[in-house]
Amino acid sequence: MNKELLFSVTKKDFNITYFSGTGAGGQHRNKHQNCVRISHPDSGASAVGQDERSKEQNLKNAFNRLVNGDKFQKWLKIKTAESLVDKEKEKQEIMDKVNRMMDEKYLKIEYYTPEDVKEE
Repeated sequence: MNKELLFSVTKKDFNITYFSGTGAGGQHRNKHQNCVRISHPDSGASAVGQDERSKEQNLKNAFNRLVNGDKFQKWLKIKTAESLVDKEKEKQEIMDKVNRMMDEKYLKIEYYTPEDVKEE
């Protein structure tokens, strides 16, 4: 079975903002913008990562929360279904065109007898 790319979601499709966290953590937490908020405008999904001290770990956590969330999963299913319908329509249009072109009026059938074929 061949895999075919239906669509792609890249970093450009997300809005990522960093901010300083609140609560326990003291001076380190107040000085550094280690917390992250990610939103995906197409699906309306968003998530926040502020549990860890590391910016990278918070980004990873927020991204995982976003893509595993209900809004994003629902959008993903709808987008996949739309892409599959488009691909099926495209395949059907190609098959219809091939069938039209295979009509007898477009075909030239030649018949050769062994005497017609010259050996070289």
